[in-house]
Amino acid sequence: MRSVALLLHDEMSVLDYSVVCWVWGADRSHAGVPRFDLRLCSIDGAPVTMEPAALVRPTHTLDGLDDADLIVIPGAGIPREPLDGRLVEALHAAAGRGAEIAALCSGAFVLAAAGLLDGRRATTHWLLTAQLAEAHPGITVDPGALFVADGGIWTSAGATAGIDLCLHLVRLAHGVNVANVIARHLVAAGHRDGGQAQFVARPVPATNSAAPDIAATQAWALDRLDQPLTVAELAAHARTSPRTFARHFADYTGTTPAQWLLRARIARAQQLLESTTLPIDQVAARCGFGVTALLRRHFSRLIGTSPGRYRRLHGH
Repeated sequence: MRSVALLLHDEMSVLDYSVVCWVWGADRSHAGVPRFDLRLCSIDGAPVTMEPAALVRPTHTLDGLDDADLIVIPGAGIPREPLDGRLVEALHAAAGRGAEIAALCSGAFVLAAAGLLDGRRATTHWLLTAQLAEAHPGITVDPGALFVADGGIWTSAGATAGIDLCLHLVRLAHGVNVANVIARHLVAAGHRDGGQAQFVARPVPATNSAAPDIAATQAWALDRLDQPLTVAELAAHARTSPRTFARHFADYTGTTPAQWLLRARIARAQQLLESTTLPIDQVAARCGFGVTALLRRHFSRLIGTSPGRYRRLHGH
């Protein structure tokens, strides 16, 4: 992924514009980061206003999208008029030839208006997810995701989730080391846990629960992920019945004990795949999956790729 087309449109977010420019527009070749061809594209090549109070001059018209590896659409006001036919045609042509397309925050509404999200999963800023779902019922809107991928079309939640998505796209294309260099320059997390981001498991931090007994039990379980823990064992550690424990756990964490355990095991597997050269069967054993096939099945379902490919992408 070397050529990146940033689609400029009126009232777009200065923050989203800046994120894309800082990720793909800065020269970091001295730190081992490849040079990127960042193209600032607008429909007719005219200057575009940004919100708040800024103006940007494009370097390309829509011809900059023709052979770009990635097209990024920053957030802006929700389109109230039909999209320019030239833009719709250019986006469909890019999707048709297999280019990656990413919309940050409310940029998802541009993709929706172009018809590129019909039948797909997507997300946007949490304040706008209900509006996106209502306006475009053909889209499966995930209100809890940091970012979502569906068939080469990416969408993200608002603000810093755009950074998460951009760094993730760099990581997929160029590896974890390149992404981490850019993240350090941005003073950002190279790989941020949280939400229900595509390819990002959701381990619940052991010390963040509002219930001290549940937090202590989470910490206890995280030290024993290699063991076949049950909900009854977790409840016994919390000194309560399994039914009461499950109810309180869901109230304070938003998930079930079994799902939390599964995501914690997957998060541990990610850590081991990134930082060790342990064989996959040993990774499975250390994470409490017992057999490799079980790890592969859950890993592929939650992370979107196999453990082996994940190691090739993210391992040191």
